[in-house]
Amino acid sequence: MDLEKPPPQQPAEGCLTVAIRVPVRIVVLLLVVPVRMLWDALVVGGRLLRDTVLRPVGRALLRVAWAVFVWPWVTLWRYVLVPLGRGIARLVRALIVAPALWLHRYLLTPLGHGAAWVLRGIGAGFAWVYGRVLTPVGRALAWLLKGVGHALAAVGAGVYAAVAWLARYLVVVPAGWFYRYVLTPLGRGIAWLADGVARLVRVIFNGVGIALYWVLRVLFVLPGLALRRWVLTPVGRVLAVVGREIGAAIGHAWRVAGHLSLAVGRFLGTLFRWFFVEPVHWVYRTVLTPVGHVLRDTVLRPAAEAARSVGRETRQALAAARASARQARADLRRMLFGDAREPQAVSRREPMARETRTLGSSTTALTKD
Repeated sequence: MDLEKPPPQQPAEGCLTVAIRVPVRIVVLLLVVPVRMLWDALVVGGRLLRDTVLRPVGRALLRVAWAVFVWPWVTLWRYVLVPLGRGIARLVRALIVAPALWLHRYLLTPLGHGAAWVLRGIGAGFAWVYGRVLTPVGRALAWLLKGVGHALAAVGAGVYAAVAWLARYLVVVPAGWFYRYVLTPLGRGIAWLADGVARLVRVIFNGVGIALYWVLRVLFVLPGLALRRWVLTPVGRVLAVVGREIGAAIGHAWRVAGHLSLAVGRFLGTLFRWFFVEPVHWVYRTVLTPVGHVLRDTVLRPAAEAARSVGRETRQALAAARASARQARADLRRMLFGDAREPQAVSRREPMARETRTLGSSTTALTKD
């Protein structure tokens, strides 16, 4: 039993595909290589421009914009507007809020409590009038109106029954007879006639539609199907093969051009290193470095030692001046206010080492008389 799966079979390619592929790839390679090399050169130049020019210029412009546009507003906000706002808030609190609170607390609140007490008294009076006077009067009027309403309802019911009987035998019964024996037969005859006319019209339109269908099918549909099947489909397949091969050739040529561009770039980088970097490195290593060492040993180090010695002497002189000034201030204070009092010795709670407590001494609570 063969456990290995057979490799997937590639779809067979026609002779047209093979005949189109090679010339298309050659032409596309000749057209794409200069474009790819120009593209790579632009990419390298853009990166160099971005790293060496645009980024430093952008950072400098950002700092300038901060110093020109942002920092003045921040300073104005922090040192002018915020203190001014706080002062205005305190002024408003002292001139408006505090008087308003005092007015509300000591004038409006007592006045409101008094008005509420008066309104509660008036409401209690109205409630007494409503409960003792208006309610009995209203109940009496309601009882009277209820009786009148019952009487009117009885009269209305009689009138309604008479009117309904007259309407039934004078309007409804004659209308029903007219609908059943006159309108119904007339409507059925009109419907039968309309159905016959509709069937005739339907037959006529069906015949005309069938005729138009076959005329349009013979004149337009069948030639269109033949054109699509025998002309457009083969041409479309050929164009699809050509387009697919052109796309594949462009991708292949772009990759090949990338390798060529990389090789050319490495070659140019090698030439640049040989003709510029290596000579500069040799000049730096063999000429500038010894000269720098000589300058360091003969000029910079003695100058640094002299500067350090000058700084050391300056620091010592400043320290002596500070000590002299401190001593002068202490002498002046002693002349004006006298010597400072020495701290008095405070007796310790524990005895000294030679007077330590023992069981035999009288200082303990157990042996004290």
